[in-house]
Amino acid sequence: MQLLTTALTGWRWPALALAASALMLAAAHAFESIGGLPPCPLCLRQREVYWALIAMTLTGLAWWRFMPKRRFLVALNVLIGLVFIVGVIVAGYHAGVEWEIFPPPSGCSAGPPVDPFAVGDLSQAFELPACNEAPFYILGLSMAGWNGVISAILAAISFAAAAITFRSYRPA
Repeated sequence: MQLLTTALTGWRWPALALAASALMLAAAHAFESIGGLPPCPLCLRQREVYWALIAMTLTGLAWWRFMPKRRFLVALNVLIGLVFIVGVIVAGYHAGVEWEIFPPPSGCSAGPPVDPFAVGDLSQAFELPACNEAPFYILGLSMAGWNGVISAILAAISFAAAAITFRSYRPA
């Protein structure tokens, strides 16, 4: 229990959340480049959540270096948790589109490739897969579904880190 409390206090949990976000982005890029699975527009939107979390956490850790106060770390951990909740929402929407619960947003259907040298909107310059077609399922969940589960777990840990930091952290 002491090891868990130590991992969730101070700069450690924001650093671990940063590493988890980088790992999720690396996994997504590996599926794309090694696995040959191009991302759909909603997949790219899910990645934006992790990029935002990385930027926010790096900024927060830099600020905390100059203002090492417990309430700042509590707020940072809560903000990290809220960003992970946004990830749950985006991934849940994507999974809902895959299960045909929600309609896909415009621009999320597969179509013929467009000339990349044409002047205009570059988002239509490359063929993107449809958002409602999951490439595979593991234990009944697509990659979007698993992303939602992982984001929910990370959000819960972030809120637990905020609570533990609020109750027990004292800067050294």
